[in-house]
Amino acid sequence: MGSELRLKVWTADPAHFETVFNSISSEFDRLEGLMSTWKDGSDIQSLNKAAGKHPVPVGADVLHVLITARQISEWTNGKFDVTWGTMSGLWKFDYQNKDGTIPDSREIDRRRKMINYRDLEIDEKTGTAFLRKEGMIANLGGIGKGYAIDRAVEILRHQGFNDFMVQFGGDMYVAGKSGDRPWKLGIQDPRGQENQIFATMELMDHTFSTSGDYERFFIKDGKRYHHIIDPASGTPAETSRSVTIVAKNATLADGLSTGIFILGPERGMAVVEQLPDVDAVIVGANNEVVVSSGLKDQLHMLSAPTDAP
Repeated sequence: MGSELRLKVWTADPAHFETVFNSISSEFDRLEGLMSTWKDGSDIQSLNKAAGKHPVPVGADVLHVLITARQISEWTNGKFDVTWGTMSGLWKFDYQNKDGTIPDSREIDRRRKMINYRDLEIDEKTGTAFLRKEGMIANLGGIGKGYAIDRAVEILRHQGFNDFMVQFGGDMYVAGKSGDRPWKLGIQDPRGQENQIFATMELMDHTFSTSGDYERFFIKDGKRYHHIIDPASGTPAETSRSVTIVAKNATLADGLSTGIFILGPERGMAVVEQLPDVDAVIVGANNEVVVSSGLKDQLHMLSAPTDAP
C-alpha cells in the first residue's frame, strides 16, 4: 500500500509474536490485493472497469470500507470521497513523477466533475457495488490503511496480545501500555524538520491518524501544492496544515483525517464535536492550533508549530 508497517509488542513470548507478525504481513498483502487500483483482478479495479456499465461483486472487506467511506462522506459534506480517483496522476507529488507543474485548469475541471460519492451505489444484500458514470474511478488510498490497521488489531488481540502498537504510514493504533505507562505519542510539526513534534499526548486503546500537507508536496512561486485534493475544486485544499484524529476505530479515523483537513478548523471541528469517541488536533492554514474538547486536558503543547509557507 505504499507505506511502511511497524509493529511493537510487549511480550514474554517473542517467538509467538514473530509468527503473528507474519500472519499480519500476509493479511496486509491480501487486503492490498483486494483494494489496490494497481493489482490485476482487485475488487476496486473490477469496480472501476465496470463504471457506467453494471454492478460488480465485492468482498466483505471492501464492502465494509465502502460503507464506512459513504458515512464519512455524509459527515464531511463530500470532502472525503473515494471517487476522487479520477484525479489520480493529474497532480504529480510522488517521488518518481514530481515535476513541480500545475495541471491545466480545463483538465482539472473535467475530471472533478466525475467525483461524487452519491454516484457510488452499494448493495449490502447482494454484496455488489456500482459506479453510475463511465469514467468514474474509486480509490481507497485515504481509508484502506486504517482498515488494515483494524484487522491487525483484531489479529493481535485474538492471539492474546494486550500491549502493542501498530503503525502504518500516518495511521497507528496503540493498545494497553508501553511498559508501565500509556503510550506517549507526538504530533509532527507541519513545517518543522522530520520527526520534530510540537505536542504530545498519552493514549491507550485508541487510534491516532494524521493527514498533513508536508509529506507529498512541491512549492511553486512561494505557494505549497500538496496531495490532499479538495473534491469541489480539484486542487489542493488550503484550509489546514495538519489534522490528527483520535478515535477507537482506525478505518474511521483514516477517512476522517482527510475530510476534516479539507473542511478546515472551524467546520471540521464542528463535525468532530458531534461525533462520539472522536477527537482532533487541527493546525490551520494560518498556523493556529485548534483542539477538541475531549483532548484539552490530554494534549501537552511543547511549542507553537513552526510558521512557514
